[in-house]
Amino acid sequence: MPVRINPNIMATAEPPIPEAMGWLAEAGVTADRPLLNLAQAVPSYPPAEKLREAMADAARLAETAFYTPILGIESLRERFAQTLSNDYRGQVDAEDVAISAGGNHAFCMAVMALAGPGDEIIVPQPCYFNHEMWCTMQGIRVVPLPCHAGPEGLLPDPHEAESLIGPRTRAILLVSPNNPTGTVYSPDLVQAFFDLAHRKQIALLIDETYRDFLPDVPPPHRLFSDARWRDGFVHLYSFSKAYSLTGYRIGALAAGPRIMDAIGKIADTVTICPSHIGQLAVLYGLEHLGDWKRARRDEMTNRVVALDQAFADNPGGFRLRSRGAFFAYIEHPFKGQSAANVARMLVREQAVFTLPGPIFGIGQERYVRAAFANVDEAGIHALARRLDAQSAG
Repeated sequence: MPVRINPNIMATAEPPIPEAMGWLAEAGVTADRPLLNLAQAVPSYPPAEKLREAMADAARLAETAFYTPILGIESLRERFAQTLSNDYRGQVDAEDVAISAGGNHAFCMAVMALAGPGDEIIVPQPCYFNHEMWCTMQGIRVVPLPCHAGPEGLLPDPHEAESLIGPRTRAILLVSPNNPTGTVYSPDLVQAFFDLAHRKQIALLIDETYRDFLPDVPPPHRLFSDARWRDGFVHLYSFSKAYSLTGYRIGALAAGPRIMDAIGKIADTVTICPSHIGQLAVLYGLEHLGDWKRARRDEMTNRVVALDQAFADNPGGFRLRSRGAFFAYIEHPFKGQSAANVARMLVREQAVFTLPGPIFGIGQERYVRAAFANVDEAGIHALARRLDAQSAG
């Protein structure tokens, strides 16, 4: 008799990127048409050379082979708390910070601390698929909150969110800058969601993995200067994109004492501690690589400018609906065709690898997502030419 698999795992969708990677076998690559890989949001540049040297030095130390404290090296927690306080013009202390094994781990711990089987979390659609997958694995119902296209991108409405709150609602999740759309939520919109969550006595989670690709001022929101923030706000973050350290799996979260007590139990059970060398790497980055990080931010900003230029005339009928950080959310012109068929057609006929919108939630058949961090400005203009050629063909 076959063993029984947890039904919540069986009910969870398969990871979408490995399946989409299978399309590359039929990619229409030619000598003058190389693959434009716009699928996964991975920095196209390596870590700073000085950071790699610092990691190599750390690897030679005997102590880096051993555990760190469960919630992270104290000096890193202190330094990141100071960074949050400065960047958000608020007050965050070291005890408010936990270092995690990547941003996904921070999210998973926060959700596990706040909700259990049968509970609900409100998630704007489209959404990052790993978030929805984790909730399903935990028996938590994702309540979709539609986002509406406008001049500022695809935005959720706090009034609509309030209508979705029920007795089993435990949290609202926001991602800004958003994955998959690139939309940046204004401080006023974030504040409105926090006020709603506080009034309804539920948590507000904000994943700010891509915040380092925003301008230095003003702060993305004002929540860390709100005296109520420790009552139910959870800030989620990843160092991976800022320092190009995706393989080292270091993230962080900030929360008040009740949530942090729960996080400590979860972290000790799941990971015991994050990577020792990875923690030392991001500590080095926080202390020494501010200029390097801002230069990478400026590179991405220039790519956004190139994206706006390339899509100014809706090449091939493809419309840029939202963009920011690493992402462009593009409406395709092929009515009646599924987004998966369109994405696969672009791989096969134009060597353009994007992800279809339904990967990111309901009501997304008219969209594909392009992660432009993987290509330079010339690649962005090449994308527009190939989209134009696809429709012309």
